[in-house]
Amino acid sequence: MSMKSIYRGDVLNLEIYGESHSPTIGVYIEGLPEGVTPDTEKTAALMKRRAPGNNAWSTPRKEKDEVIFETAHDGRLHGYIVNSNTKPKDYASIMNTPRPSHADFTARLKYGDQASRSGGGIFSGRMTAPLCIAGSIALQQLELHGIKIRSHIKAIAGVNDDGYFDHAPLDKGFEEAMDGVAAKEFPVVSDEAGAKMREKIEEARMDCDSVGGVIETVIYGMPEGLGGPIFDGLEGKIAQILFAIPAVKGVEFGNGFEASRLRASENNDPFIYDAEGNLRLETNRSGGIQGGITLGGDVAPVVFDCAFKPTPSISKEQRTVDIKEHKNTTISIPGRHDPCIVPRAVPVTEATAAIALYDTMLSLGRL
Repeated sequence: MSMKSIYRGDVLNLEIYGESHSPTIGVYIEGLPEGVTPDTEKTAALMKRRAPGNNAWSTPRKEKDEVIFETAHDGRLHGYIVNSNTKPKDYASIMNTPRPSHADFTARLKYGDQASRSGGGIFSGRMTAPLCIAGSIALQQLELHGIKIRSHIKAIAGVNDDGYFDHAPLDKGFEEAMDGVAAKEFPVVSDEAGAKMREKIEEARMDCDSVGGVIETVIYGMPEGLGGPIFDGLEGKIAQILFAIPAVKGVEFGNGFEASRLRASENNDPFIYDAEGNLRLETNRSGGIQGGITLGGDVAPVVFDCAFKPTPSISKEQRTVDIKEHKNTTISIPGRHDPCIVPRAVPVTEATAAIALYDTMLSLGRL
């Protein structure tokens, strides 16, 4: 049987199953309100943004990622994809040599012989496709209530995009720019910065290596008062599911780690009334959340960053061990891999954050 992973939210429960090279991968969704059904065209558009094999900075593995929706026998919504381009034999030569910084070794520690023998199994970035299936529905429902989740590549290999904190907290021009990112092949605000990022990715690819990066997300139209103290803080709820994305190694809200290097007088967000008498934050270094509770989109949007590690599967020679022969050895990983996973992770980040936010709003009766 295929391994599975279950998300138990306040209202939504997701069961993701399958492996990188299994016949199908998919998700069972429980807890959707009566009458909520997926807009298949919008789901397809999101899946296309995440799909592999479309450009030089992603894996050459091509998958259509056409989502099939059906109602399971227990009433749950079932969305799945038929894998059409699997090559498990690519991994035959490295069965006993765990790939550095991959899940090969730890999967065997936990699951023994049940652990996948090819392509990372359920730990593979391929499994972000089912996350996007579920997240597409959440995104659709949030947008019906005026909530927009917009992500872009903030940085790759030392090259920075135009970001939220380069502008005033409620800059409509930046919001409009973020609205246009999804239509771009390379999801950045500044195309000039994007061109430099692509050069860095190509340099890594030609060196049989990979690079990571940072994705910035801004949530516009946020309701006020979402979240709560201690275990109910909205940052924790969003961060928990963001770490379901395999390559994510860090999440920070607002100023994040930069706040630790500042004085309070430099990091605090002054409250102000604007010229029209509306309450605003002057700076929004808190990322739109204070005390675990949202300030609301009219005061300040929610802003967070996700740090993505470089794709660990690279063809450059690396040190590892042969666990069958109990000796040191080296490995050069065959197969098809992304020289940078970050561009394809932009829609995944939006979809994953949407799941957490939609679940929270359902639990509070705010939808």
